[in-house]
Amino acid sequence: MDETVLIRELQNPKTSERAFRKLINLYKERLYWHIRKILKNHDDTDDVLQNTLIKVFQNIQNFKGDSQLYTWLYRIATNESLTYIKKQRKILQIEDEEWQEMQINSLKADPYFEGDEIQYKLQIAIATLPKKQQLVFQMRYFDDMKYNDIAKVLETSVGGLKANYHHAVKKIEAFIKDN
Repeated sequence: MDETVLIRELQNPKTSERAFRKLINLYKERLYWHIRKILKNHDDTDDVLQNTLIKVFQNIQNFKGDSQLYTWLYRIATNESLTYIKKQRKILQIEDEEWQEMQINSLKADPYFEGDEIQYKLQIAIATLPKKQQLVFQMRYFDDMKYNDIAKVLETSVGGLKANYHHAVKKIEAFIKDN
């Protein structure tokens, strides 16, 4: 479906509900996996995905078309994920490193995690990265997003993203080699 038509339908009160169902069908799975890579936990991901979709529905009228719809959706999903982590860390009164460790430890027990030992090591390696490098690596490596699109999602420069990705790859390679 043409994105421009979908946006027009989303922003029209007469067609918005039907168009929103189309949007969900088109993007729900991609958004789920994007959020899941950030949060690691299925139940947390479901909650944040729900919040993301609600925020999209509430704010679609504000979408100006300055970026592609999917990068706007990814930005909302990313921000909702980071907000969720921040709230959980505050509730639990823990630092970011402790949060990441908890998520990695729960990953193996998660019945929805289907990765093998190498995938598990990769997730541990990613968790050791600073948050921005994690996000850049996941969007580039797993989602095969273009740097320009990642820049729009994270609202940063392409040059900075390339540097973050390069550093992330080097750190992951070193982690896997040492472990």
